[in-house]
Amino acid sequence: MSYYFCIVGTKDNPLFEHEFGTSKQGGDGIARFREEARHMNQFIVHSSLDIVEEVQWLNGQMYLKNIDRFQNNYISCFLTGGTIKFLLLHLPSTPAPSSTTSSRASTSIAANPTSQATEDAIRQFMMEVYEVWVKTIMNPFYRVNMEVKSPVFRQRVAAAGRKYL
Repeated sequence: MSYYFCIVGTKDNPLFEHEFGTSKQGGDGIARFREEARHMNQFIVHSSLDIVEEVQWLNGQMYLKNIDRFQNNYISCFLTGGTIKFLLLHLPSTPAPSSTTSSRASTSIAANPTSQATEDAIRQFMMEVYEVWVKTIMNPFYRVNMEVKSPVFRQRVAAAGRKYL
């Protein structure tokens, strides 16, 4: 599965972007978005912001699960207390053709983006990124809606992606 993670500020401006692939079940951690569709990731994520604004008042949760779907891409959202939005676009990997399919393959994270195991993995990823986010914004030099350029933050987001996704 390929992932595009974006943190969107209170003024709907991108604060952080990171693209990665699955590291579970033999994945190499490289995003496999098609080259002609790669430039659309930011557009797809930002087009789901209207849905986030509708859903955030209906649900008292910080993790909003799958909020939108565009073609074969799914968008999951996590809201912070300061209305910063963590958006994760995930593109399921196409299953390799095989003559026998095991029940384990059909329950893998990459095979079913709406399964409970996938939702739990994404929620854990979002919670870990949220902890790193809180530590980052506590920096006295950070201003609200300022783009995060820290290589340490990027490494920790990538590590959380490898750990859970």
